[in-house]
Amino acid sequence: MRPISLSNVEVTPHGFPYDRRFMLFKVMEGDGKRKLRRMTVTNTTEMVLYHPRIDLPTNQNDGNGTITVEYCPPGGKSKEITMPLKPDVSTLETVDTALHESPAKAYIMGDKYNSWFSSNFGYPVVLVYLGPHLRALRGNLSPNAATKGSKKTWLSSVTENLPGWLSADVGHEEGITFADCAPYLVVTEESLHDVSARLPKGVGMDITKFRPNIVVSGATDCYEEDFWGGLKIIANANEDTENNEMELILTNNCARCSSLNIDYATGKIATDETGTVLKKLMKDRRVDTGQKWSPVFGRYSFLKADGLPNRRISIGNEVMVCKRNKERTALGDCMPAA
Repeated sequence: MRPISLSNVEVTPHGFPYDRRFMLFKVMEGDGKRKLRRMTVTNTTEMVLYHPRIDLPTNQNDGNGTITVEYCPPGGKSKEITMPLKPDVSTLETVDTALHESPAKAYIMGDKYNSWFSSNFGYPVVLVYLGPHLRALRGNLSPNAATKGSKKTWLSSVTENLPGWLSADVGHEEGITFADCAPYLVVTEESLHDVSARLPKGVGMDITKFRPNIVVSGATDCYEEDFWGGLKIIANANEDTENNEMELILTNNCARCSSLNIDYATGKIATDETGTVLKKLMKDRRVDTGQKWSPVFGRYSFLKADGLPNRRISIGNEVMVCKRNKERTALGDCMPAA
C-alpha cells in the first residue's frame, strides 16, 4: 500500500507506532488445504492503488484510533473501508503467517474486511493483524551482529515528510513486525538525486518507491550511506523532550527488486523509462556481496537500546554519522526467493 506522511513521530525499538501491523495474504487452495501467500507490491503490483490514512488516538492506550484504506482503481470509482488501529483480538481467529520465512502468529480480521479486499482483487484474500507478536530477525540483520566502528563525520538533517507505514539492540525484545527485514529503512536525498539523473530530463524518481521511513539530506556524496554503521539523531532545541538524542544502528544494505518499476497511477509495471529503474541500477549498484544479483539502495536500521523512554523525531532534526564502516556490509540470508 501507499505510505502515510508524518512530520513528527515516536521512535520505538520495533518501528513507528502502528507501523506494518497489518498484512494481506492471498488464499491458495489445493490438495484440500488452505495456504496463505504473502502479498507484497513485488508479487501484487496493484497494491499501490490502496491509499491508507490514519486517525491517531489521543492516547495510545485508548485504542480508539482508526485506519481508513481507500481503493483508487484507475478510471474507476474509489471506495474505502475503516478499521481500528488496535483491534480487539479476543474473538479473532489466530493464524500462522510468514514473511521471508520468518514466522509469526497473527489474527484474521474477519469477513467484513476479507470480503472488501477480496472483491477488489478478484480472488480470496485475508487481512491479518499482528497484534503483540513479532517476527524473528534472519541472517545477520540483528544489531548485535553489526560491525564495529569508526569515527564521527558530517552533520545533516532528517528531511521530507517521514513516510510512516505504520508500530534492537540488547535490552529490548528482538524482533520485527511485518516490516521487510528491519523496523527502519534509512535513505538519503543525494542518492535519490542520482537515480533521478538516470531518468529523462524532467522526470524525477518517486522516493516512496524505495519505501523508506527515514529520509536524510546533506550527505557529501550519493551512496555514502553504504558505509554508515550508526546515526545519531538530535531533536530540535524547542521540542518538548527531556532526552533529545537517540542512535540508530545501521546493519545492512537494502537489496532492491522490480517494485521500483511500478507505475503508481496504474498499479502495473510502467511502460516508460520509469519502468526500467531496476535495470539502470543493476549497472553499478550491485555492490553487496551477500546479494550480488540485486542493486542496493538504503540501509536497514534499528534503534539502539539506551534504557531511556521512547523519544520522537521530526522533520528538520539534526543527524550525525557516528559510526562508519571501513567496508560495505554483506547482507546475509534474509530474503529467500518468493
